[in-house]
Amino acid sequence: MTTAFVLSGGASLGSVQVGMLAALTEHGIDPDFVIGSSVGALNAAWVATYPGRQGIVSLSELWRSLGRNDVFPLRPLAGLTGFMGRRNSLVPNDGLRSILVKRLRLDRLENARVPLHVVATEVTHGDEVVLSRGPAVEALLASTAIPGVFPPVTIDGRALMDGGVADNTPVSNAVALGATRIFVLPTGYACGLSLPPKGALGMVLQALSLLVAQRLSFDIERFEDHVELHVIPPLCPVDVSPVDFSKSAQLIERSHRETTIWLHKRHQVHGQACLVAPHHHTGPMR
Repeated sequence: MTTAFVLSGGASLGSVQVGMLAALTEHGIDPDFVIGSSVGALNAAWVATYPGRQGIVSLSELWRSLGRNDVFPLRPLAGLTGFMGRRNSLVPNDGLRSILVKRLRLDRLENARVPLHVVATEVTHGDEVVLSRGPAVEALLASTAIPGVFPPVTIDGRALMDGGVADNTPVSNAVALGATRIFVLPTGYACGLSLPPKGALGMVLQALSLLVAQRLSFDIERFEDHVELHVIPPLCPVDVSPVDFSKSAQLIERSHRETTIWLHKRHQVHGQACLVAPHHHTGPMR
């Protein structure tokens, strides 16, 4: 049996996946390979580079330290020139690049300790591109290049942008790569907001996350009879905007608790696709 972890995008809600990964590791569930899209590609790259509990602990520390300006630095002039058509993005990817270079320290995708695959989207035709070899930082910046927000990244002559445009939760790619047991780690979406997100960036990310949820439902129906498919329940309600990094610690702990409960009950749905509602909280992640 070949086990794959599939990690979806979701901007700041990527912290939810850290709690899921912690619970999976504690239950002795380890991937033979990982594949991710957008922020899920970043988390996938981390666990592929630093597998095991200690890697999850360090990933949790990274998420807890991040602020909005670390990832989406406010540059009014860059935003204005982007709006006027003189640039192809509103926000530079310098902050994210710095995080990857200083903290991840993975030079090439194929050098990860666990096989790693990153999904991006070709800009001109919308083709889905799976990157398994080559410079890791460039691949991850491509996969996270939210259209209009971050600049596209050119790899092998192709301009690439956020993998979520083509396939935010790349279950189909995991199947094509030979997975027979798949754990899907969705970030979910801000399903408990009392008001719409503030700002253009928040609205863009909220819209993308809603589209992601619809695509995931389609993939569950498509593949549930072909592989052993387990979809870890995303958190809901969530009243955190996809651009708000201040709640990462709470989301990690809550996700860890609820995923642990789900794993305890997993035998009831073994071998089936499962998307169940969150359960009551238990103790915090240690």
